[in-house]
Amino acid sequence: MKTWHLTQQIGPEGLHLAETSTPSPGPNEVLIRIRAHALNFRDLMIVSGQYGPPPTLPLVPLSDGAGEIMAVGDRVTQWKCGDRVAGTFFQGWQSGPCHSEVFGWAMGGALPGMLAEYVTLSENGVVGIPAHMSYEEGATLPCAAVTAWQALVTHGHVSADKTVLILGTGGVSIFGLQIAKLHGARVIATSSSDEKLARAKVLGADTTINYRTTPAWDEEVRRLTGGRGVDHVVEVGGLDTFEKSLRSLAMNGVVSVIGGVSGFTSGVQLRDILAKNALIRGIFVGNRDMFQAMNSAFDRHELRPAIDRIFPFEEAPDAFRYLQSGAHFGKVVISGVA
Repeated sequence: MKTWHLTQQIGPEGLHLAETSTPSPGPNEVLIRIRAHALNFRDLMIVSGQYGPPPTLPLVPLSDGAGEIMAVGDRVTQWKCGDRVAGTFFQGWQSGPCHSEVFGWAMGGALPGMLAEYVTLSENGVVGIPAHMSYEEGATLPCAAVTAWQALVTHGHVSADKTVLILGTGGVSIFGLQIAKLHGARVIATSSSDEKLARAKVLGADTTINYRTTPAWDEEVRRLTGGRGVDHVVEVGGLDTFEKSLRSLAMNGVVSVIGGVSGFTSGVQLRDILAKNALIRGIFVGNRDMFQAMNSAFDRHELRPAIDRIFPFEEAPDAFRYLQSGAHFGKVVISGVA
């Protein structure tokens, strides 16, 4: 089978295509032919050596993929050949709160990932993808969508009387927009591109702000909300955005800290948190129960992920470079082996 391996953490140039043996499933495992893979900013950080402790190399990268079950172990009871599934980001986190052991179960980092023609996973490490979605759409769900779901639904309890601020138009942010609108919330979206903001409006954004032409976007958020601020910020920017996100917040609001595109260090004043009685909550993807609850909602409403581009399997490094460029809107996908 064909497999991409990360052999050096020097960026997309460290990826190499190899021929390896097709694995066989263990007693409680399923063999999946991966039909589509999806990229996250975390994947780019890993291949560039900018993410946490260095992984063991060579590494099969990517946390996200969807495909068809081709074989099942003799003790598997949940799945059969032909089922359409996606892997979970954390293979061992089934339910309940996050705990320290979870981080050892992350695909494409602590564990080998999904950028291969075939993978074997625990029968408890996969979920069925919504019937109306293609494999390409299903592949986008495990990381970005579940992250936005945990932030806004599991903990955020988003509802029609809330206002949500999303930063940028990457994968987590666009899923945040879609999930917030699914629950009737008002959404304010930011981007440096008027074209991307127009696309966000098509997906339901109520108001948009170009942060390049409006650098004091936090003041604009407060103006748009009558001085009140927003109830929830989906914070993916990090160093360059966190303080303004906090200033955009209403009393008793929530900032879900999800990413750090501009860095993970901030000089925020603690009094700003105290003065607003703010809740600052770190969000790291989610568990299998959250994934299944989200898929049920997506299935019921026939929600479709926003896919920007699909790259052939053999051009995986180009997909990483495209993600690195920041030109994408929503998700960047890599097709399965033809």
